[in-house]
Amino acid sequence: MNLLILSELSIFEILLIIFTVFIASIIRGFNGFGFSATCISLISFILPAIEIVPIILILEISVSIFMAPYIWSNINWKFVFHILVGISIGSPIGLFLLQFLSPNIVHLSICLIVIFFVILQLQGYSNKKINTIPVKILAGGLSGIINGLGTLGGMPISLFLLITRAPPIVIRGSLAAIFFIADAYVLNLSFFSNIVDAKVFYRALPLILILPIGVFIGNKLFVKSREETYRKFVFYFLIVISIIGIFKVINNF
Repeated sequence: MNLLILSELSIFEILLIIFTVFIASIIRGFNGFGFSATCISLISFILPAIEIVPIILILEISVSIFMAPYIWSNINWKFVFHILVGISIGSPIGLFLLQFLSPNIVHLSICLIVIFFVILQLQGYSNKKINTIPVKILAGGLSGIINGLGTLGGMPISLFLLITRAPPIVIRGSLAAIFFIADAYVLNLSFFSNIVDAKVFYRALPLILILPIGVFIGNKLFVKSREETYRKFVFYFLIVISIIGIFKVINNF
């Protein structure tokens, strides 16, 4: 009961958040990204974006740790380093914008970003020529801005990997490594931006217990699935929850 009071949430709100995090952790274990997009799109019905972001940062760091045994041998560390250079530049910009934009604008922007990147990925466009260091750093910078603004930075990077025809198992592993480091960096910046307080930890810590279960289930589904099946399932799911989020924002105006 004390934890309920400290979190400043109702029992119904906590149950909805627990359910969302569980589904999101399955998607993360299954596809390597989509955790933040799922959480943002559904939890934003309860909390403003500026309160959701630090919670998800903590959960993203935790879920990456739980995924480590499944993906460690499939990480492209050279790619990870180039992306992180860009993220280190873009993340402070995203956090800065987060403090000044209204919750509705942030939510709407995030939903539109999700739909945009998912549609591009569904088109199956490929171009191996963009697999260069400057483009990787640029993709990392864009990812950092989006990650600081709404912890959805996995979408542009996953798009880059898909366009350059990286194997799904490498996409999954590299994204997990990138966002373990990147989210730890953004969370540290959040302390200095006064976005993180004790309430964030009261809300996040109980949710961490759910993550290994979801990741385990997601990994089992990944191992058994075909490439096109697992991609399309997650992409269509993200489009649906983003459209729901857009209707919610329009209703609030």
